[in-house]
Amino acid sequence: VQLQASGGGLVQAGGSLTLSCTVSKSIFSLNAMGWFRQAPGNQRELVAKITITGGSSIFYAESVKGRFTISRDDAKNTVYLQMNSLKLEDTAVYYCIAEKLGDRFWGQGTQVTVSS
Repeated sequence: VQLQASGGGLVQAGGSLTLSCTVSKSIFSLNAMGWFRQAPGNQRELVAKITITGGSSIFYAESVKGRFTISRDDAKNTVYLQMNSLKLEDTAVYYCIAEKLGDRFWGQGTQVTVSS
């Protein structure tokens, strides 16, 4: 499973960015997709995750609830992370993940930098 993430960049606080992650095979071959992030000096944390099989249940970290939205486009084998009302503390490298039968696959990170 290969993941191609894009959409990071520099944005002012309060602004918005959308991250995209496209998987190299049918999205229906996966159990879930999502996003982790890692800020300097911090552990990697799960930001959002959406299930693929058995419906589309969604998890959000408390720190992003109400500001971030994860969604999927099955025809494009792509998952999105819409990030609104960005804060300085959202600055991190964001990693796309896919889960399949207990395995987790990682995409390359994309940098999100929020400036004041």
